[in-house]
Amino acid sequence: MENLELLIDLHKYAIRQGPGGFKETEKAIDLAMLDKTDGLKIADIGCGTGASAILLAKQLNAQVTAVDFLSELIDVLKANSTEEGVEDKINPLVCSMEDLPFSDEEYDVIWSEGAIYNMGFEHGIKEWRRFLKPGGMLVVSEITWSSNSRPREIQAYWEKEYPEIDTASSKMKVLEKNGYSPLAYFLLPKHCWLDNYYRPMQRSFGDFLQRNGSSEEAQIVVSSEENEIALYEKYKQYYSYGMYIATKLDG
Repeated sequence: MENLELLIDLHKYAIRQGPGGFKETEKAIDLAMLDKTDGLKIADIGCGTGASAILLAKQLNAQVTAVDFLSELIDVLKANSTEEGVEDKINPLVCSMEDLPFSDEEYDVIWSEGAIYNMGFEHGIKEWRRFLKPGGMLVVSEITWSSNSRPREIQAYWEKEYPEIDTASSKMKVLEKNGYSPLAYFLLPKHCWLDNYYRPMQRSFGDFLQRNGSSEEAQIVVSSEENEIALYEKYKQYYSYGMYIATKLDG
């Protein structure tokens, strides 16, 4: 079995495919000052199984285009949105975030939690900007250093995994350089990593290995995830996901 297929099998049964939380999504909605009565068009890019997309549909008077390139995750999103009674407000789309079939100035809000790293923060915000209406809102979470210095071990790990990791002040400058005005920012607290993402994943390892015959490839996937978890537990004061909220400037 290919490694991607194993990763899909590990993550598709989870509520979320990365660090985050419902309260934090609600906080971002409030900080973005989204009108809960206005009919908004929102694109949730890299939606996974729909944790954020479903909450947006429930909290707002909005049509949410939920985008992920993995059909397996979109299938789960469809089932989840039906179970939550918001299937009429969510438009699932299997598509690469780098090849979106959107029109210019189509959306009031572009939302992306824990996914923009797949194409890179600067590349993503630059490419997605044209899909926003003038004055539209960008809400993205991005892996972020929470201090200006950190131990060599975690520095080396993240620079290998995601060379674009940087401090919040640097990310704000990237937003400004690419035609956005930053409005708000906050770091995800540790429960978004441990309680909402890592602990549920660890509880799923046994069933995952059983489904995949405890193959060497499956054990490598588990070992890699355990290593990432151990690094977070050791160095969590040095990094997190930052939630960035910005408005599109004219021009």
